[in-house]
Amino acid sequence: MTWLLKLAWKNMWRNRSRTLITMASVLFAVVLSVLASSLKEGIFDNLVKNVVSFYTGYLQVHKAGYWDEQILDNSFEASSSTQEKIFRNNNVKGVAARLESFALASSNDITKGCLVVGIDPENEDRITALKQKLIGGDYLSANDRSVLIAEGLSNRLQLHLHDTIVLIGQGYHGATAAGKFSVKGILKFGSPDLNDKALFMSLATAQDFYSAEGMVTSYVLSLYNTKALQLTATSIRSNLDKEFEVMTWEEMIPDIKQHIQTDSNNMKYVLGVLYMLICFGVFSTLLMMMVERKYEMGMLVAIGMRKEKMMLLLLIESLLTVLAGCVLGLLSSIPVVYMLNKHPIRMGGEAAKAYERFGFEAIFPTSTDASIFISQGFIVLIIGSVLSLYPLYKVMRLNPVTAMKR
Repeated sequence: MTWLLKLAWKNMWRNRSRTLITMASVLFAVVLSVLASSLKEGIFDNLVKNVVSFYTGYLQVHKAGYWDEQILDNSFEASSSTQEKIFRNNNVKGVAARLESFALASSNDITKGCLVVGIDPENEDRITALKQKLIGGDYLSANDRSVLIAEGLSNRLQLHLHDTIVLIGQGYHGATAAGKFSVKGILKFGSPDLNDKALFMSLATAQDFYSAEGMVTSYVLSLYNTKALQLTATSIRSNLDKEFEVMTWEEMIPDIKQHIQTDSNNMKYVLGVLYMLICFGVFSTLLMMMVERKYEMGMLVAIGMRKEKMMLLLLIESLLTVLAGCVLGLLSSIPVVYMLNKHPIRMGGEAAKAYERFGFEAIFPTSTDASIFISQGFIVLIIGSVLSLYPLYKVMRLNPVTAMKR
């Protein structure tokens, strides 16, 4: 067996051009398949990141029944013991408390309904990067009596920085909620819905405004490993009492999940076409090799070499060539994928505006997940190994006299 390996290695480099062309076809096949898969995963991961960073977070904890009837009476008392139970799961990166409700916002003779969100400014920024959405003014502090309003809401109410906004609504257990607040900052959201109606104030101010001292409507969670979303949700449910409900972003915004599933299924067809092109590329190089070596193989059989040994020799040559091409392809794809992850493809013009209207960044980053490289390299290796059976079939049917005819 050792002599066959040595002979196969020497045969590979007897015609360097042929071997390098075959390796190059496998190399480009690996780079293309890795790039396509990493783009698919990266785009979907970025889509989810955009969606959850706008507002929802990856997980939320509410009082049972709150999601079906989102009113202040379905709030619960914030407590350190509840947060400790949430943090028992090592995948929980951060927790931010919120008190959410609705109110009428007025400025002069203009009135508009708005979403009022009481937040812990520091924790909220860690989870949803709220400070980065500021386009004017300053961010909130823990006991701030001012508010941040979304750009669309400020335009509708004709408000500017340091203007006064009047809020009127219904507080906890039917109490009247009314107050005047100064506009400290203006936010811009990618989501048109949030951009037209969101207003943020500190949690203490919101609790005072709604007469809901110590109450919150939700805990918003960020995670270290977002792939373990369902496992984390199940673990937190088991840690908390039955009076709480734990919801993933997939449950809170199912239309986005369906959109991702549909696009993911469509990408399978794209990858299928790509693999078919890879098959043709690798097969053409093997076909070229067989045509070039037809005379050589006919002569070897004519002087007494058994076809079984020649088939084994060709199989080893093909596998070594494909394996070398796969390894080189993986090494070549790493810097390409890393560069596109750090400097993603960015769309411009009308296409970018269309993405931004729906709240998504108009960029196409790649994913650097190691499993993508391993799986795509393995798939191309399997494709190349299966196609390597073609030379064996040709040797099996080889007629030495016909093969040696020029």
